[in-house]
Amino acid sequence: MSTRNVRCPDCDSPDAISRIAANRRQFLQAAGAVAAAVALPNWAVAKDTPAAKAPPETLVKQLYDSLSETQRGKVAFGWDHTDDARGLLRTHVSNNWHITAPKIASDFYTKDQQEVIRAIFEGLYNPEWIPKIEKQIQDDAGGYGKQQNIAIFGQPGGDKFEFVMTGRHLTIRCDGHSTEHVAFGGPIFYGHAASGFNEKPTHPDNVFWPQALSANKVYEMLDGKQRDKALLANLPKEQSVGFQGEKGTFPGIAVSDMSKDQKEQLQKTLTLLLEPYRTSSRDDALACLKKQGGLDHLSLAFYKEEDLGDDKVWDNWRLEGPSFVWYFRGSPHVHTWVNIADDAAVKLNS
Repeated sequence: MSTRNVRCPDCDSPDAISRIAANRRQFLQAAGAVAAAVALPNWAVAKDTPAAKAPPETLVKQLYDSLSETQRGKVAFGWDHTDDARGLLRTHVSNNWHITAPKIASDFYTKDQQEVIRAIFEGLYNPEWIPKIEKQIQDDAGGYGKQQNIAIFGQPGGDKFEFVMTGRHLTIRCDGHSTEHVAFGGPIFYGHAASGFNEKPTHPDNVFWPQALSANKVYEMLDGKQRDKALLANLPKEQSVGFQGEKGTFPGIAVSDMSKDQKEQLQKTLTLLLEPYRTSSRDDALACLKKQGGLDHLSLAFYKEEDLGDDKVWDNWRLEGPSFVWYFRGSPHVHTWVNIADDAAVKLNS
């Protein structure tokens, strides 16, 4: 049995809000990807080199082998390393945290190492999404590398290893399938505060808001009785993304009770949720879901609480099954917790 550790620090602390205000600058849109590359410093651009084209798992080993003993002492750990504050560090996830102290864009790393880290980062995403992820990081943290950190667990190239990158509204992983049963190498987090800490109901420029609009199309297709099942009053706790297993009680409407066209729209939503990530990660998530019985073994819930603008475009919703949780929270800005496995015995400690 594996253990996952989830923690949600106070995202709306005065320090966090001041950082948001300081970092709020207009960033280049997806169509300006070339201009974005020009605007970024050299260390922020994955160059067209063999390293940039190698799979992330290969690059993690390359990075690890290049680290000095001093560097390894700060960012490399044993597979089961724990600390007092976060428990099993490799499996921790939060909406705003730093897994280690050294920032990517610092003299702690050489320029070559920074380029490799950048190539790992880009390799974990769908290439078409890189400009959007760049915008999220620019809006939330002042740009790639400035506030992000990494850690490496285990022995890259051996039986078990995992690379983790963290920052504000970011936890992403690369494990070469070292971690049994789970998709994405374990629980991940993404979010965006595009237009201020308290976003408007339409979430202008939020790169992830189209996911919520797609889910809301499912709600619009439900009949009255179905809506009564799907729409709930109160939100679950933000960090409540542990698995319930086959005997769980899942909120909302069972997908098995939906019509064919409703299921087709939900499938489009699931495709949109997975779209930002590399093909292998999408495939892993779908394989985990298939082992649970597919979409028909999930439930979909929307929440009245914290409906921005009281416009009945539900900002907060949750897709959940025995060992599948995709919890999208759009109030006061987007926070999304993702936890997917093919076995509900994989547990989270909050």
